[in-house]
Amino acid sequence: MTALAGLVIVETAERVCGEYAARLLADFGAEVIKVERPGGAPTRAMGPFHDGESTLFRYLNSNKKSVLLDLDCSSDQALLDRLLTRADALIDDHRPEWAAAHRLSLGGLPDLVHCAITPFGQAAPSHWQIARPINVMNAGGWGWHTPSETPADKPPLQGAGRFMSDYEAGIEAALCVAASLLARRRTGKGQAIDISEVAVQLSRADAVLGRMLAGDADPGPERTRYDMGGPGAAFACADGHVYLLMTTRAHWRGLCALMGDPDWAIAFPDDWLEFHCTPDRVADFRTHFRAWIAHQAKDAVSDAAQRAGVPLVQVNTAADIAHHRQYAHRGYFQSLDGIAYPTVPYRMSASPVRIHSHAPIAGAHQAEAA
Repeated sequence: MTALAGLVIVETAERVCGEYAARLLADFGAEVIKVERPGGAPTRAMGPFHDGESTLFRYLNSNKKSVLLDLDCSSDQALLDRLLTRADALIDDHRPEWAAAHRLSLGGLPDLVHCAITPFGQAAPSHWQIARPINVMNAGGWGWHTPSETPADKPPLQGAGRFMSDYEAGIEAALCVAASLLARRRTGKGQAIDISEVAVQLSRADAVLGRMLAGDADPGPERTRYDMGGPGAAFACADGHVYLLMTTRAHWRGLCALMGDPDWAIAFPDDWLEFHCTPDRVADFRTHFRAWIAHQAKDAVSDAAQRAGVPLVQVNTAADIAHHRQYAHRGYFQSLDGIAYPTVPYRMSASPVRIHSHAPIAGAHQAEAA
């Protein structure tokens, strides 16, 4: 038996954040009934596509069931009400006004664990509730410093990944729903969960943003904060790219040994990274290192560097990740009918994640819901 077997979750979400939260719970055995609008969820139309189907939708909606409902139609609204009577939880990511119009206001379903995910939380002004991931990423501070090498004359668009803020909010939502379901089992009472996507981003503030919030660093226009002003950067190698981050004397000595102690390195003091890391010296280092790394294979040089205590890693492409030895060792990708699905970064001994069904055809489980 998997961890959430026997629990029923209704998902009215139509964005990545809500769909991902429900998918995480479906992976652990919850029966997730996905309510889609006539014609199917919006994510079905989002690329990239394979064999005419959205790979994003496939990823977000494996292990789920699908019911098509027009919630502006009274009979379909009544069907949703019946689904909710046998559900343990509801996950939604619409604006509060939409939820109110469809009798799904947060707090209005006291017997259920009801999770609502919005860009700025339930109390935000109405015109803030239509924010997209690009808005959330920048409002939460992440668009400013990721990636750190964005040219200074370019605006901060968004950070790593098209839906990074959605996935982060989805993880938070799944955690809260799971905890609330445990409380409901013990007390018999539901709970309202108000997730703010921007607040999730702020809660993930790393060392760079933390130093600024603490007043230890000025939030100026420079895009070098992530590298702490050092020589860290992505460099082209023989078969792709690597990323180097150096901050200590040990890093420098390890890298020199890796490069065979080249003559040009003599001009750099052993402690230059800690006490003499000037822009001119950083530029000089990058020029020399760029010429050396250009002839190295990314996997081999990364392995050798890490064995020498140097934080240098390969920059993996999507194709690299699918064949990565560590992911294979962890069983991160699971195959179903020849299709490899990413799972989750954690493993539970008594209830492992299993991909047992593909994303459903729109309305595939209509008869069950009726």
